Amino acid sequence: MNRYHSQRGAIPRWLGPAAGLLALTGCATNPYTERSQLLLVPESEEMQLGAQAYEQVLHNPKVKISRDPREVEPVKRVAARIIEAAKSSKYAERARQFGWEVTVIKDDKTMNAFALPGGKIAVYTGIFPVAKNEAGLAAILGHEVTHALARHGAERMSQGLLAQIGLEAASIALGSGTNPAVGQATMAALGLGVNVGVLLPFSRAHESEADHIGLLLAAQAGYDPHEAIHVWERMEQLSKGQPPEFLSTHPGHGTRIKQLQEWMPEALSYYRPQPGFHAADLPPIQPR
Repeated sequence: MNRYHSQRGAIPRWLGPAAGLLALTGCATNPYTERSQLLLVPESEEMQLGAQAYEQVLHNPKVKISRDPREVEPVKRVAARIIEAAKSSKYAERARQFGWEVTVIKDDKTMNAFALPGGKIAVYTGIFPVAKNEAGLAAILGHEVTHALARHGAERMSQGLLAQIGLEAASIALGSGTNPAVGQATMAALGLGVNVGVLLPFSRAHESEADHIGLLLAAQAGYDPHEAIHVWERMEQLSKGQPPEFLSTHPGHGTRIKQLQEWMPEALSYYRPQPGFHAADLPPIQPR
């Protein structure tokens, strides 16, 4: 331990070549978009960090877990269908390995939802007016689940490790969960800010990718993908022109709608309406 403290300011000569080699061997390709991804963080480590971050959120004394079946049941119902769609998607193997959990957080003032590595999902009741119905919630959860399935958090951590702290420091950081600074950096990379419920932005490429693949997952789960367009229209209206935290780097309203329309034919090829299936409205909340 003392050795690392005494050498913290020094960068080994081998760091540059080793980091470059690791970058070459740590590349992956998104199976939907064929975008190259830099993934230096082991998937098992990423899932462990996701579970730790999830526990940190849920055990925060300011967080109130909803037990109201009117709020919990529709969220779990939609999440279950999205999860089943994921298990038959191009991410099927990863989706089956996840230890899925779904929690509803009672906070009518926060328009928020997230899915952490390993399938740890949280939905704030403040997102209900944006979603409006189960099909809208499916669009939101499809988006968030895609972040986890596509390993966007690990990709962001990998980019940070390679660019900022290098190979030796990366090994230290990944093994030092008790270090507050490391903990905050990890939470940020996974999409969670220091304050519970505040999501730091993924890159614009990540957000567009989550929109695209999330649309396909929602359609594959049996929800009309057209509802996604209405969701982002309501998002724009309710957030008064300012994107909420978890979409703060997303393309602008017009660009987003245009992209969804471009992806709609592909999404419709996944959509199989089921006789008798109805995407029910979500329960109302107090006006913001």
